Amino acid sequence: MSELGWEKRQFGHRARLALSAAEHLLMDEQAHAARTMWNCLHAWWQMMPKDKRTLANADAAIRQARKEIDFLAVLPAQAAQAVLKTYFQAWKNCWDGRVDAPNFKGRLRSVMSVDIPQGRDLQIKRVHRRWGMANIPKVGRVRFRWTKDLPVGKHADNNNRITGARLVKDALGWHIAFRVQLLEAKPEPHQFTEVGIDAGVNLPLALSDGNHQDHGRAPRLPDGSADRDKWLNTQEKSKLLRLERLAAQRKAHCKPGERTSRRLHHTYDQIRGLRAKATRRHQDWQHKTTTALAQRYGVMVVEALTITNMVKSARGTIAEPGSSVAQKAGLNRAISQEAWGRTVTMLTYKAGRYGGTLHKVPAPNTSRRCSACGFITPGSREDQATFVCKNPDCGWSGNADHNAAQNILHLYRTGHALIPAAGRAVVRRDKRVKPATAR
Repeated sequence: MSELGWEKRQFGHRARLALSAAEHLLMDEQAHAARTMWNCLHAWWQMMPKDKRTLANADAAIRQARKEIDFLAVLPAQAAQAVLKTYFQAWKNCWDGRVDAPNFKGRLRSVMSVDIPQGRDLQIKRVHRRWGMANIPKVGRVRFRWTKDLPVGKHADNNNRITGARLVKDALGWHIAFRVQLLEAKPEPHQFTEVGIDAGVNLPLALSDGNHQDHGRAPRLPDGSADRDKWLNTQEKSKLLRLERLAAQRKAHCKPGERTSRRLHHTYDQIRGLRAKATRRHQDWQHKTTTALAQRYGVMVVEALTITNMVKSARGTIAEPGSSVAQKAGLNRAISQEAWGRTVTMLTYKAGRYGGTLHKVPAPNTSRRCSACGFITPGSREDQATFVCKNPDCGWSGNADHNAAQNILHLYRTGHALIPAAGRAVVRRDKRVKPATAR
C-alpha cells in the first residue's frame, strides 16, 4: 500500500495496572528515586558553571550517583536517562518562552511517575479479552486492563507500534500510559459546518445551533449551578460525607506540631480515591463529547479564556476588602470542576484528527452582548442561566450560554479569530531574551 495520503500519528492510551503489594512497593521506590534524581540534577545545574552544564557532564554525574547511592540504583538505567533528557528539555522549553523554569519537586505535591522510553522493553502480550501482560523493568511481568486494541504481536510493524510508556500513580493506584504510533489515512477536509461553543457553569457546553451538551446525570442546586459531587452516585456521596466528617474529627484531636496519625492518612486516601473516581468519570464524558463534536462539525469556535484570572479570589486586602467573597469562591470551584481548559485541549487535537479546525475569538462581552440586536445593555444578564435583553427595541430572552455561543460564532464570521487553525498556540518570547534564571 502506498503511503501517499497517509501520516504517522502519536496516541496515548492509559490502562490500570493490577499490582501485588510487593510490586506496588517496588513501583513506589522507583518513583521516589526518579523524583530524587530530578532534584539532584536541579541542584547540580544550579551549582555548576554555565560552561559545564552539558548533557555529557550531567550523564556522567548521574552514572556516578547511581553507583554510590543504592537508593538511586533502584531506578532502571533507561528511566534515569529519561529523567535527564526531560530535565534538559524543560530548560529548552523555558528558554523558548513556553513554560517557567524547572523547579524542585516536592514529595507531596509532585506526581509519582516512572518512564519506560523503549517500547521493546515492555514485551506486551494479550492474555485474554480483559487483561494483558507487560514487562516492567526491575519489577517483572504485571497485568493491565485491556480496554483498547494495541499494535502488538503480528499487528506491530515499523509504522504501527508502541514506542514507550509511562507509569503514573494517582489516588486510584498505578496506571500505565502507552505511547502508540499508528499509520493512518489523512483525514479528508470536513464539511464546513460552523458552530460556536461557549463553556459555562450552568450549561457545560452551549452550542450556537442549540445542540447543547449537558452532563445529563448531574443534579442541579437551587441556584441553578451543578452539584459539586455530580459524578458520584448516592452511596458514594454518603460515603464521602462520612469520610470528610471522620477526617475532621480525627484532625481535631491532633495537637499543633504533632505527627498526623496513620488513621487520618488512611481517611485522606479514601477521600482522594472518591475524588479521583469522579474526575475519571468527568474525563470520560469530556472525551466522548469532544469526539462527537469533532466528528460532526468542521469549524469549531471557542473563546480565548484566561482561566487563571477568572478563578482569582475576591477577598481583596485589609485596606480594601472584597465583596461577595463566598459567592465568588463557589463560582471559582464550579469553574475549576468543569475543567474548561482540558475540554479545549481535547477539541484542539481531535479537530485535526477528524479534518476540522478550531478557532479562538476574544472573550470580552460575549456574555453581555445580545445576539439578536448586537447591543450591550446593562442588566441584560440577570443570572448565570438567563439573558433578557433590556433594549426596548429588542427584548430577546433565552439561555445566557446559548446567547454567548451565538456571539462567539458571529465574531468568527466577522473576522475576529485569534487562532486560524487547530493546534496549541504558544506566545513565544523573543529568542534573544533569556529568562532571568538562565542569564
